[in-house]
Amino acid sequence: MKNWKHPPLDPSISKYVDCYWMIEKDSQDELNIHPRLNPDPAGHLIIAPPNQPFNYNVDDDVVAGYGSHMMLPHSRTIVLDHTEPFSIIGVKFHVGALYSLRFLPESPSIDSIISGSDSLPAEIELIDTTSLFEEASSNIEAVCRMLDAYLIPIVSHSHEDKHSQVVRSAISLIEHYPIAQIGRELHCSQRTIERTFSRVTGLTLKQCKSMLTLEDLLTFLYQHQGSDLNWSHIAVEFGFSDQPHLIRYLKSVIGATPGQYIKTRDLTIDIYGDFQSHE
Repeated sequence: MKNWKHPPLDPSISKYVDCYWMIEKDSQDELNIHPRLNPDPAGHLIIAPPNQPFNYNVDDDVVAGYGSHMMLPHSRTIVLDHTEPFSIIGVKFHVGALYSLRFLPESPSIDSIISGSDSLPAEIELIDTTSLFEEASSNIEAVCRMLDAYLIPIVSHSHEDKHSQVVRSAISLIEHYPIAQIGRELHCSQRTIERTFSRVTGLTLKQCKSMLTLEDLLTFLYQHQGSDLNWSHIAVEFGFSDQPHLIRYLKSVIGATPGQYIKTRDLTIDIYGDFQSHE
């Protein structure tokens, strides 16, 4: 199994794209074949060979297809089918970026998988997946240059307005301030912030903050495998009122208590790791 992540090389792309990433699983990898993907407020473009299948199970609804597709921000845990070997390259967008890029005909939208030439931007059809995957394992910067080149036409037609600007500012504050204080920090009413955030992202501020907290928490738990975990201290560190609050939270978002999760470790970060970053 190989994986990596790398930021875009072009600063104009970095405004909208958090990172590029890659996972390659071969037939020799003995990994969990049904990893679960935790909720995520960011959209991901998944680039894959045209004949490679994908299969997602969301609340017992199966979404399947072939080749490249778009995973919109999702508020629910998704079960992946990784039974067969595969190679995928991902583009992780910043929260709210799809609104500015007009990547989809109707925005905002969440909890959907978009595929097919009639649904994805025309620029995606131009991606030479053969060349991209030939470089993917050995020349990461070459892959990043190619992806930058494919995205530049999309970024050059980006749409910035007062709504996208407010959301970008709110995102910079959301991990450091209580939600109720963000309006004061941005010198506008909390109601305006909430309506604007929903308009751009399809999510509430509370949903987004919860997903970002979960991502930080899962990264912490991954980095402390084998350690004696003090859940009371963890609860306080990640902003929960007490340990029972943390237990209820994890049960609601990933369907498992802390103890159950530690036993199974079946989320994608546990299966594929906290990708090695190349910068």
